[in-house]
Amino acid sequence: MKKIFQMRSLAMLLLALLAAVCCYPVLFLATGALMDSQELAESLGPVLKGSDGFISWRLIPMFPTLQNYVELLLDSPQFFVMFWNSVKLTGAVTAGQLLIGTPAAWGLARFDFPLRRILYILYIILMMMPFQVRMLSDYLVLEKLHLLDSHMGIILPAVFSTFPVFIMYRFFSGIPEAVIESAKLDGAGAVQIFLYIGVPLGAGGIVSSFVLNFFEYWNLIEQPLTFLKNRALWPLSLFLPDIGLEKAGIAFVSSVVTLIPAALIFLLGQDYLEQGIAAAAVKE
Repeated sequence: MKKIFQMRSLAMLLLALLAAVCCYPVLFLATGALMDSQELAESLGPVLKGSDGFISWRLIPMFPTLQNYVELLLDSPQFFVMFWNSVKLTGAVTAGQLLIGTPAAWGLARFDFPLRRILYILYIILMMMPFQVRMLSDYLVLEKLHLLDSHMGIILPAVFSTFPVFIMYRFFSGIPEAVIESAKLDGAGAVQIFLYIGVPLGAGGIVSSFVLNFFEYWNLIEQPLTFLKNRALWPLSLFLPDIGLEKAGIAFVSSVVTLIPAALIFLLGQDYLEQGIAAAAVKE
């Protein structure tokens, strides 16, 4: 019994150390956001200015200040434009994926039709293709549709992403056939079964898909850089690369503000997110 207790204590200690390592970057950002420009220059001078010496960092600032927050939130209108662009893009993409992907996943999971298996394999192949493979073809199609340099050029291809279908398919496939047959015997039609049985029982897959896709499109970089030439349309994920090294404090604060929505979504959908990751890892 004592040996088991010691093993558990050692495991807990190891996990605590790993958690501390994982949380350190967040603490690093929060601390840097409260430092003034002089303290940041002293701490990060060897990196930002190429001066001699090594980086030094304090977990607690010597003279905490909200100057960087004031400068970003009150004196940086570009930040709010890009923040609103991210909200529009992420909201439209995730909503569109749920409207398109949920019925598609239900159809693949619950209906038997010719070439169903081939269609599902095609979905998997498309999901595995990185953006770089599809970049040229997407660009040419969007150019023909006159959607380049517009938010619709980002939203439209993303709405038809196959990844949400893959996640929700696993959950819809797990619904017992007896439940579906009982609903049919009670006179429920296909649409009623989908809305009143499929959606509630597959809520875990729907929410986990929403959370995962929110993370992906909240931090989108490659597509906006490729399809958006007008900087007024850029999302918040491109704000940091546009900040010079002389504004390190602004960079820290903008990172913290960008992290807050993602952290809230993660906390709200943590349980469903774990279910989605587990479902995605199951081999068929």
